[in-house]
Amino acid sequence: MNLDKKQVNATNRDRRLTVIVFSLFFSWLLAVPFEGQVLYAVTGYHGVSAQSYVPGAMAAHFAGLIACGFFVKNIRAAKRLILFSIAFCAATTCVFFLSPSFLWTAALLAASFLIGACVAAWGYYFKECTPKGSRIKTIADCLIFSNIVMILLNMTAIHISPQTGLGFSILALAAAFPFALKLPYEVTLKAAAPPVSGRGTFSPGKSGSLAFLCLFIVIITINFGLMYQVVNPAFAHMKTLTSWYWAVPYIAALIILRNLPRRVNRSYILYVAIAMIGFSFIAFLMLGRSWADYLLINTLLLGACGVYDLFWWSILGEMLEHYKNPAVAIGIGLSANVLGVFLGGLIGNAFTAEQNHTLFALGVVCVTMIMLPPLHKRLTKLLKNHVYLDAFLEMPVQEKTKRINGLDLIERLTERENEVMLLLISGKTNKEIAGELVIVERTVKYHVSNIYAKTGVKSRTELTNLLLRMEKVE
Repeated sequence: MNLDKKQVNATNRDRRLTVIVFSLFFSWLLAVPFEGQVLYAVTGYHGVSAQSYVPGAMAAHFAGLIACGFFVKNIRAAKRLILFSIAFCAATTCVFFLSPSFLWTAALLAASFLIGACVAAWGYYFKECTPKGSRIKTIADCLIFSNIVMILLNMTAIHISPQTGLGFSILALAAAFPFALKLPYEVTLKAAAPPVSGRGTFSPGKSGSLAFLCLFIVIITINFGLMYQVVNPAFAHMKTLTSWYWAVPYIAALIILRNLPRRVNRSYILYVAIAMIGFSFIAFLMLGRSWADYLLINTLLLGACGVYDLFWWSILGEMLEHYKNPAVAIGIGLSANVLGVFLGGLIGNAFTAEQNHTLFALGVVCVTMIMLPPLHKRLTKLLKNHVYLDAFLEMPVQEKTKRINGLDLIERLTERENEVMLLLISGKTNKEIAGELVIVERTVKYHVSNIYAKTGVKSRTELTNLLLRMEKVE
């Protein structure tokens, strides 16, 4: 038991390190090269246009995400790249304290490429330091904390001075470095999935699913690219409000989804989020440019953005079990996000009338609605236990919960036994259940034994069959 506790503690420690490192370097990415408000503040201070730098930075970031999988083949190489990238980006950001010159362009392109590769390399720790089935919480924590730090950096650059915001963004990178040094070269958590044969990079099933998911990411994030180029500039006159509230609905959506019980059917939330995007652009067209209008439009759009970012990020996290090199899957998935935002920006600049922006955004919403059902079906075949896709033998979550509750009426289980049973019938091993509930495997076996005794079965197969035989609970 002491050994189990040590392993659980080591796994939790490694997970916390991955969250801290990601949150700090990703906050720099959001605040500086990726349409970052610190970059906009610095360029505005010097009287130059940020738009002359942003497209190149996004292209370099895209290239870094794609290229990482070709030269990072193991977790040791991933750690070395992360350390080098953090140090290099911190050093090159100092160039922006100088007057604008070709050094700005060179520094931004190089840093954007390396930070893209750094994000993809972090995929090794995303896979190895969080148990399968729990990665939605890890990425939710990463996105929540990185956006909180980003808000602080933005407010510093806007309300104090661009140079101060730039200095704090460098400090965020510097703070990430000592934590990155503690990242393990060897992990304590071993993947529960069977080993991948051969090179194990692609197979028709998983590559097709990843391609479909990437297409979906590109399309859904076009609207978020429109947000950068159309919605945000329309409210630029309210710097005090926009500097801090901009990402608040995004963070709130992540917190709510992170803490939803596993039994809640998240598929419906995806459709609600699609409607939120549509309503946000309709409101943008019909309403004015007051603070109340901004609160409504931004809350709808950024709340939906949080829902979908957590959806596809967590799907990518579970798909890592099917890839020998997780940097490949993360790099391809994140590059789709960058491409979608870039295309949205191009469309926003191409159209001048707000009616055209709204019509295009609603068209994207319609395409997304059409894509969701086949995407869900395809991903369910590949990922049977993801919280967005979880289906008990293709049964709706509400029906599965009803049957479990009906079983409780026959022989009341404890709250912990209910949690264990839900994970058990979802196909998880005892070790995976222990990791998700943060208990030792021996305790899981004890709960499983009690579940079998109270339901009168001898195996999880018999338990599954019992639930299938039960009549629908009124």
